[in-house]
Amino acid sequence: MTKNFSQTAAFIWSVADLLRGDFKQSQYGRIILPFTLLRRLECVLEETKAAVVAESQRIAEKGLPEEAQEKFIIRASKRPFYNISPMDLSKMGQSDIKDNLNTYVQSFSKDAREIFEHFKFEEFVGQLADANLLYKVVQKFANTDLSPEAISNHEMGFVFEELIRRFAESSNETAGEHFTPRDIVRLTTSLVFMEDDDALTKDGIIRTIYDPTAGTGGFLSSGMEYVLELNPDAVMRTYGQELNPESYAICKADMLIKGQEVNNIKLGNTLSSDQLVAEKFDYMLSNPPFGVDWKKISGEIKDEHEQKGFDGRFGAGLPRVSDGSLLFLMHLISKMRPITDNTKDADSSSNQGSRIGIILNGSPLFTGGAGSGESEIRRYILEADLLEAIIALPTDMFYNTGIATYVWVLSNKKAPERKGYVQLIDGSNLYGKMRKSLGSKRNEMSDDDIKTIIRSFGDFEVVDARVLDKPGEVKSNRGRQSANPKAEPAKTFASKIFATHEFGYRRITIERPLRLSAQLSDEAIETLRYASKPFDMVMPALYEAFGSNWTADSYGDLSAVTLEARAMIKADFSELKEKQIKDVLDAKLWQDQLEIMNKAKALQADIGENQFDDFNEFEKVFKQALKDADVNLDAKEKKQLLDAITWKNPEAEPVIKKAVKVTNPLYGAFSYKAANANKPAKIVEFQTDSDLRDYENVPLSPEVTTTELIESYFAREVQPHVPDAWINSDKTDAIDEEVGIVGFEIPFNRHFYVYEPPRALAEIDADLDAVSTEIMQLLGEVHS
Repeated sequence: MTKNFSQTAAFIWSVADLLRGDFKQSQYGRIILPFTLLRRLECVLEETKAAVVAESQRIAEKGLPEEAQEKFIIRASKRPFYNISPMDLSKMGQSDIKDNLNTYVQSFSKDAREIFEHFKFEEFVGQLADANLLYKVVQKFANTDLSPEAISNHEMGFVFEELIRRFAESSNETAGEHFTPRDIVRLTTSLVFMEDDDALTKDGIIRTIYDPTAGTGGFLSSGMEYVLELNPDAVMRTYGQELNPESYAICKADMLIKGQEVNNIKLGNTLSSDQLVAEKFDYMLSNPPFGVDWKKISGEIKDEHEQKGFDGRFGAGLPRVSDGSLLFLMHLISKMRPITDNTKDADSSSNQGSRIGIILNGSPLFTGGAGSGESEIRRYILEADLLEAIIALPTDMFYNTGIATYVWVLSNKKAPERKGYVQLIDGSNLYGKMRKSLGSKRNEMSDDDIKTIIRSFGDFEVVDARVLDKPGEVKSNRGRQSANPKAEPAKTFASKIFATHEFGYRRITIERPLRLSAQLSDEAIETLRYASKPFDMVMPALYEAFGSNWTADSYGDLSAVTLEARAMIKADFSELKEKQIKDVLDAKLWQDQLEIMNKAKALQADIGENQFDDFNEFEKVFKQALKDADVNLDAKEKKQLLDAITWKNPEAEPVIKKAVKVTNPLYGAFSYKAANANKPAKIVEFQTDSDLRDYENVPLSPEVTTTELIESYFAREVQPHVPDAWINSDKTDAIDEEVGIVGFEIPFNRHFYVYEPPRALAEIDADLDAVSTEIMQLLGEVHS
C-alpha cells in the first residue's frame, strides 16, 4: 500500500464497494470513519498491547476505582489512550464477530470509547451484521496497515481529513453543517497565521488554536498543518467545541489520530454553555452557521449580557434573535489573550495577543441601525481597533448555501501600519467553476486565487480594480438572442484601506413644527357620532343599517336587532374581538359619543364655523368657549374632539409648545411672531410633527468636536432646504452622552460598486423592433 495519503484514503474508502446497495451513500462515512479510527488506534497500541493487557489484569484484582486504574494502564500504554482487550480485528472470528467487536470497542479508555458512542458504532455494527457484511468489513480493515511505521501521525491526519471530505461530499445535502470547504479553510488559515510567520519559526514555540464551531476539525487541522510546515518542532495544542455529536466524534477522532489532547475537544452549545470558559487562545478560526436564530438559548444569552456586561462575552450588545453570527464573533473576542509586556521571556510573543479568522454572511456588515445591538457590536470592534480586514468571497462556495460570504480577520496585536485602519479586499471574482457541483458549491478557489488575496493582505496596499484573467460566464443559448447583447462586466480584483472612523456616523433626529388648522364644521362634528379605532368603521355601518329608527330615548339600542347586527359584524368586520363586539352593541358607547357630539355643537354655537390657521389663537378661543358654554371635557373627550376638528396644514402657523428664555434655532428655540399678530416676537419651542420627523447620518470625524460636526452638517445639508427644522437635542448617545446616536456599518459592496452605463436607447429600440416584427410574423402564421 502506498504512503501517499490520497491513495491511502482512496484504498480505505473502497470499503464503500462492499456497502453499496445495503446502505445509503450518505451512510458510508459513518461506517468507514470509525473503522479507520479503530484500526489506527489498534496499530498505534500494538507495541505496548501485551504490557497493557498484563497490567490491566494485575490491577483488576486490586479493586481500584476506574480513574486510578486508568493512571496505571496509561503508564503501561505510553499513550493517552489504551485498550485492555487481548483481541484485535484479525482475531475476531466469524461466528461471534458482532459481540466480540462490541466488547473490543468497550475495552478502550474513556475518551476513545466516547468517540465510538457518538458515531453510534454499535448500531452500525448491528446493521452490518444483519446484512452479512460485518466480517468482510472487519477483514478489510484488519489487512490494512495503518501503523505509525507505515504512515506517520501527520500523514494519517491527511488520510483522515481526506476521508472526512469524501464523507461530506457523499452527503452534500448536510455537508455544510459540519464541513467547511478545503479552499476556504486554506485561505482563512493563511490570513490568520501569516502575520506571525517570524514568531512561529522560533525554537520551542508553543501555540494554541481554537474553534468554537469545530465541526469535523478542518480548521484545527489546517492550523496545525500551517505551523508545522513552518516549524516541524513547534507544539500546537488544539481546542474546540461542537454541537453536533457526529461531527464532534469525527473531530475528536481526528485529534486523537494526530496525537492531540482530546480532552480539549468539547461537546455542547458554545454560546449557552462555554466549556472552555477560563481559556484564552493564540489563534481562533470559525465558520459559524449562517443566519441561524438563537431563540432557544435567548434566556442564557440575555442573562449573561445583562448580569455580566463586559465581564462576560456579550457586553457590547446583542444582535437580533434571528441571526446569532455576531454572538460567535463576540465569543471569540472574549477568548483573546491580553497584550502583556513580557520582554524577559525568550518567546515573549506567546502571551501577547491573539488573531481571529471567522467566516460570516453579509448580514453582520450592515444589519441594524444606530443604537441597535449589531451596530453597537461593530462599534466596539472598530473603536477597540480589533478589525484588520474583511475579504469578500465568491458566491456558491459552500455546500449548503450560495449566498455571499466574507472572511473577517481580527487581532489585538496589529502591526503599527495597520493601527487605526481596516482593509477591505474584494475577492468575489477569484474563482473557477467546478466540473461537478457538490450541493450548492459550484465554485472553488485555486491556489493562485488564494495567493492573490494573501499577497494583497500581506502588502497592505490599495489595489485599484484590475481585470482578472478569468473566463466569462457561460450564457444559455436558449430562446431569442439579442442583436446587441449587453457586454458582461469585467471580472476585477481590488483592495481598499479605510480609517476605522470612516465606517461610523452619528444619527441625528431632525424635527419640524406641527402646523394645524381648526374648524368646528358640521361635517367634522358629525364624525364624533362614532368612536375612534377600532370602532370608526363598524359604527357608521351599523348606524346606516339600524340607526334610522332610533329616538332620543332609544338612541343606540340594538337589542332588537342583535342577531342581524352580529351577523353583519362577523361578515364585514371579522377583525373585531368578542369584547369589542359587545361594546359596540352596547347602547352606552353610542350615547357617550352622542354626548360628545352635542358638546361640540354647543362649542360651535359659541365659536362659529370659521377656519383658524393659527392653532395657538384657536386654543385661546376654545378654552374661553368651554367656560362660556359651560362644557366639561375629560382628556379622552378633548383629544377626540380636537382630532375631529383639526388637520395638518403646511400653510398654517406652527403650534407653540412652550416659551423659553434663550434663542437657539439649531436646537428648536426660535424667535417667533405670528403672521397677523400685533404683539412683539417671543422665544418659543414648537410642537413636533412626527410625520415630518427625519434622520440624518452624519459621518464621524475625529478632527472636530461632536457639536461642530453635527451643527456644520445641519447648516450645510438641512437648513437651506427646510429652514424651520431643528436638531432634537434629547436624542443622545448612550455611551458618550452627546447629541445624536453613534452607529457603525461596513457597506462593503458600496465601496466596490462600479457604475455600468445602460445600453444605448437605439440598441434597445432595435431589439424591440426585431421582437415586434417576429411576433407579427408568428401571428400571421397562426391566422393563415
